[in-house]
Amino acid sequence: MDFGLNEQQRAMQESFAAYLDNVTSVEKLRASLAEGPVHDLEIWQGIVDMGLTGLLVPEAYGGLGLSLLDAVLVQELLGSRVAPVAYAPAAVLATVALVLAGSETQKEQWLPAIVRGNLQVAVGLSDAGGVREGAALTSRQGKLSGRLLLVEGAPDAQLLICSCDEGDIYAIPREAAGLEWVALRTIDDTRCHWEVNLQEVNPELLSAAVGDVASRLLSAGRILHAADTLGAAQSMLDKAVAYAGERQQFGRLIGSFQAVKHLCAEMAAELEPCRALLWYAAHAYDTAPAEHVMIACHTKAHLSETGSFIARTATEVHGGMGFTELLGLHYWFKRIGCNRQLLGGPERLREEAAHAQGWGLPPSRIALQGGGYR
Repeated sequence: MDFGLNEQQRAMQESFAAYLDNVTSVEKLRASLAEGPVHDLEIWQGIVDMGLTGLLVPEAYGGLGLSLLDAVLVQELLGSRVAPVAYAPAAVLATVALVLAGSETQKEQWLPAIVRGNLQVAVGLSDAGGVREGAALTSRQGKLSGRLLLVEGAPDAQLLICSCDEGDIYAIPREAAGLEWVALRTIDDTRCHWEVNLQEVNPELLSAAVGDVASRLLSAGRILHAADTLGAAQSMLDKAVAYAGERQQFGRLIGSFQAVKHLCAEMAAELEPCRALLWYAAHAYDTAPAEHVMIACHTKAHLSETGSFIARTATEVHGGMGFTELLGLHYWFKRIGCNRQLLGGPERLREEAAHAQGWGLPPSRIALQGGGYR
């Protein structure tokens, strides 16, 4: 059995990692975030020029027609550099929604624009992944009303894709009447999040099917957040090991102390199996549709907890320096923390996974327990 990346995927990773090394740094990140969350247009243009916006777009619409695993590899690298760019909503989730649920006219209108990087899309799925008090979207007589929280997308997003409580998927132009965008500040300033209020908005329906398309979209989002966490956690581990190999106390490198050495080894041992889990989740998403809910939930839940452990432990290895602005570790720490809660926390995800495996947890219990954000 050959379970790993192929030559093209490894080459893409190396090429994109080299590009990101040239355009990202803690100093640049600190300067760009001084005024709040941003969408880095230089990084976005690099992503477009490398053809990464068209990874999942079918060849008939100008894309490469590749798999979710290829997009996951890109998102992992973006997480490792805490890159402030809205890749997942604009290039992946929007493509998944349009390919699965869009009409031929809608595909011809929007998919080529996604490939060219001309269309920025924001995606609102947070309420499908965890009920929040006062946030819901309902459809009545063909019009949408309600509130979406933690919509992810660039400040100049021209299109909103969202799901309502019936499971239908909608596309709404930004300038639509009755649509109000309110910028949110979360613990993670490296990405833009929005509260979107809708008052009898006239949307464009992407899907009349209940449940399945929204569920596929939600699973893709969860796998992408897991990939982002994996990249961020790997970066924090690498930084901790490097620091332990250069920082001295009592005339010795701190990495020579058994306590520090064991912390680094434990982080590596916890993180390494996560990569195979993530790859399988992305592979299963395309090849084993019956598993996508279960494996996406398990993967994000496990990465969330492993990522939190590594974020905490890597910061401890740095000692007091780890808590300062100087090293910038907090950008990775906060990104991991934000990923943990978006589209469902570990407890909720494991309940959904149990239900998907037929363990008899009634959906009503999930909904009731979701009354608190977990």
